[in-house]
Amino acid sequence: MSECKALRSIRHRNVLKILSVCSSMDFQGNEFMALVYEFMVNGSLEKWLHKDGVQNEGQEEESSNLKFIHRLNIAIDVASAIEYLHCHCDSTIIHGDLKPSNVLLDDEMTAHVGDFGLAKIISTISSEEVQYQSNSTAVRGTIGYVAPEYATGNRASPLADVYSYGILLLEMLTGKKPTDNVFTDDLSLHSFVQSALPDQVMEIVDPHILSEDEPISWLKDNLVSVLRIGIACSMESPRDRMQIQYVVNELCKIKNAYEKLG
Repeated sequence: MSECKALRSIRHRNVLKILSVCSSMDFQGNEFMALVYEFMVNGSLEKWLHKDGVQNEGQEEESSNLKFIHRLNIAIDVASAIEYLHCHCDSTIIHGDLKPSNVLLDDEMTAHVGDFGLAKIISTISSEEVQYQSNSTAVRGTIGYVAPEYATGNRASPLADVYSYGILLLEMLTGKKPTDNVFTDDLSLHSFVQSALPDQVMEIVDPHILSEDEPISWLKDNLVSVLRIGIACSMESPRDRMQIQYVVNELCKIKNAYEKLG
């Protein structure tokens, strides 16, 4: 409940707005608690990236038309939300489970980060010390997106969200989930993309992006730039990861270059 109250005070265009928190009894007399969010008419990013997540035939064709600029805008939206949670709230808020199914899209395809069920709230005491206030001591998350340091018992940190964001960014441009069957042994989504940059980038990106009318050389350069950011965010060691503020800045530079071309 303390986490829910903190989240209710959040005001950012890319964070899913909590309208209410309620506690009641279901039809069988069992107590339940619920969060009431804004409704997002275009569903989750997961649905748009992967056809197996599409509910009906009318939207299945749409899901394959998520153009590069749409993906770039969504990437900026999500990074902006994470930057806000990490840097601009009264307490640092770590999402803890960033993945495509937790990114929801409104009627204008603006992305909103939701599902804060694993959120950790950190109250800064000094520049050197933080207090972990969440009642949840175990770090959980989703396989494929959870930062590797959690496996060794490390506490939640903002850089773990950055790792999850990096994996999400790589998935957005390749169309491959980190849990895809091709990723076995030492091959991961991170290493798969890293080994293809820059020369083989057009061989690994989502084929739907390649059907656009943009000049191939321009598209390739921008794909490489965005994928490099995904690689920098999903480095194994937290200290090697790109800071989320720089992620937002770099992605905005790429978008500005796109708009000048247009």
